[in-house]
Amino acid sequence: MTAASTIAGEVSTHGLTKRYRLDVALDHLDLDVPAGCVFGFLGPNGAGKTTTLRLLTGLARPTEGSATVAGIDATSGGRALAERIGALDQDPRYYGWMTGRELLAFVGRLHGLDGSALRSRVDEVLETIGLVDAANRRIGGYSGGMRQRLGIGQAMLPRPSVLFLDEPVSSLDPAGRRDVLELIGRLRGTCTVFMSTHILNDVERVCDRVGILNNGRLIAEAPMDELLASHARPILELDPEPGQDAAIAALVATLRAQSWTRDVRVESGLVRVFVTDAERAATEMLPLVVASGVRVGRFERVRPTLEDVFLALVGTAGQVRA
Repeated sequence: MTAASTIAGEVSTHGLTKRYRLDVALDHLDLDVPAGCVFGFLGPNGAGKTTTLRLLTGLARPTEGSATVAGIDATSGGRALAERIGALDQDPRYYGWMTGRELLAFVGRLHGLDGSALRSRVDEVLETIGLVDAANRRIGGYSGGMRQRLGIGQAMLPRPSVLFLDEPVSSLDPAGRRDVLELIGRLRGTCTVFMSTHILNDVERVCDRVGILNNGRLIAEAPMDELLASHARPILELDPEPGQDAAIAALVATLRAQSWTRDVRVESGLVRVFVTDAERAATEMLPLVVASGVRVGRFERVRPTLEDVFLALVGTAGQVRA
């Protein structure tokens, strides 16, 4: 089966809104996610991400607006929608006495698979998610990362057009996060992956496109490179030698007073200067550093990160975790 033959889905919403009495959980969401990409749906806790996923998977009805998933109306798709999507909840629960293979076989039978076709598909999924060696172990003995990979496996088992993942790595240790993110990256081109998260680094690492949600509203949506280029301001970074706290503090105050400076932050010993006029900053900043007497090991212009974009759009009040 080629990647091209499996790409069949997209996600599209128009004015999608969900209210709970006076609380607006999602406010007129307009979104178009192309088929075959890994889409990162980013926002702080309470932004409306899970509400959106519930609407797109048919688990909730919108107050107004419309949504289609893989060409099917998500508000009334019923079984037709269920047959085209896969989903992983933020906190999936499984029968601990089952083995990984038994769970996948159980899910396969729910989707109408049986016999050799079921066994073949289970073996294929176990290989994809890297659990062949643990397939006959009880799920109760799995690590957090193994359970998440198994969760993605059960979601992708019926070969969905669109795969919805709600905070798939939020509770994992670094090794578990790495494994799950690598798995998600390998799904690119085989289906449309719609991944909600509040962890910025994970989105930047694995996603092709990004949508940023805040207080129920979509405030930005674009391919990753385009988003970084259009919203993030130039950043100049200094790496001072240690033991110069007073001189560094004075330099930071001086830099903040410049008309071409938007913000100056000291992060893990680095001085990051966000500028509004890159040309002036390039010619005027070094003389200020020299005059301050601060000894610098490195000075360079750095590529903005997704965190920089988020803070530029939302501000520190809506900051999410890196």
